[in-house]
Amino acid sequence: MKDRRRICLLRLSGPFDFLSETAGIKEHAMNRNRTLPLPEIKTPCFVVDLALLRKNLAILDRVRRETGVKILLAQKAFSMFSVYGVINGILDGTCASSPHEARLGREEFGKEVTAFAAAYSEQDLKELLTTCNRIIFNSFSQWKRFREIIRNSKDVKFGIRCNPEHSEGDVEIYDPCAPKSRLGIRRADFDGESLEGITGLHMHNLCEKNSDAFARTLAVFEEKFADIIPQMQWINLGGGHHITRQDYDIELLCRLLKEFKARWGTPEIFLEPGEAVALNTGYLVSSVLDVVHNETDIAILDTSAEAHMPDVLEMPYRPVIIQPNGNIAGEKGERAVTVRLGGNTCLAGDVIGDYSFDEPLKPGDRLVLCDMSIYSMVKNNTFNGMALPSIYYNTSLGMRKIREFSYDDFRCRL
Repeated sequence: MKDRRRICLLRLSGPFDFLSETAGIKEHAMNRNRTLPLPEIKTPCFVVDLALLRKNLAILDRVRRETGVKILLAQKAFSMFSVYGVINGILDGTCASSPHEARLGREEFGKEVTAFAAAYSEQDLKELLTTCNRIIFNSFSQWKRFREIIRNSKDVKFGIRCNPEHSEGDVEIYDPCAPKSRLGIRRADFDGESLEGITGLHMHNLCEKNSDAFARTLAVFEEKFADIIPQMQWINLGGGHHITRQDYDIELLCRLLKEFKARWGTPEIFLEPGEAVALNTGYLVSSVLDVVHNETDIAILDTSAEAHMPDVLEMPYRPVIIQPNGNIAGEKGERAVTVRLGGNTCLAGDVIGDYSFDEPLKPGDRLVLCDMSIYSMVKNNTFNGMALPSIYYNTSLGMRKIREFSYDDFRCRL
């Protein structure tokens, strides 16, 4: 299980003011005299802290300036367009996995839009041609099938995705280079295919990885595609680079990118991080509805792993949880009272995890689940008719509600 205890620590200078740290969590957890003031906001809700978002952007901007690469926001991880005005002052554009994401990037973010999907329908491709600067194909068959449609699209550049057949993934469903993967074209399958009209090569195999994994991947990519890289005007080196994580080796990343550019002379190099843009910038605030007992205490929350944070079950990962008094919940058995935290749906496995606290939880208590900006708002759903969490962002001037969802949001989808 992914354990995100590495990434969330309080800096108690204001409401929901979190700072991502690895060291110091235990020290903070022992500090009982500091408090975390929670505004009287309706739960459940997502809160994104703009100061922390800007902190991440400063790190990404350093990489841009030192290497000359372009960095795109992978909207599949974070599509909270109300803060795009903050992000687009630093990043070079967005990447999209669908016509809807591409349109959002074009209308709300501006700048460059790059699209990739495992396959396109004719209707989707025609729409993407109106919103994108670059479109990446996943197969030569689709590239050839749609040549007539794209023939006159002089303002759009086209790329092809390769599969370096080198896995760095820890979880199979997040490993695009796993055996029998449907994503990307293996080197052997390039043989005999014409690259006429293709100006870019796209590669992606990382998920939440440090730059040492990128170094190994890059070596394989360059060895296998050494005859193709020189033919390209642009190279997209994908996402999964956890650049804003505290232990990330930025110096190694910058050196690898600069050396790659020097070796190949490719005019444009792209990275497309998603998590790294909004890593540790947000949280999900929830309230305890009830506490029941079945061999252990079980707190039922007004949120749901299944509906509101599905990666808790899919990946899985264990979010750091903080109480209003600033205490960080412990592991099972670490504190006086162990409680299983469960969601409010009918799914028996809708469980966030077992945590321990100094005192028993009771109805009305609030809990703050950390690192909930990424792959949360974009993946949540209305299973069981669960209300979607409201969305806020936090600034030095206080909290601002961006959206509150209602019955109509549930009904309009069905």
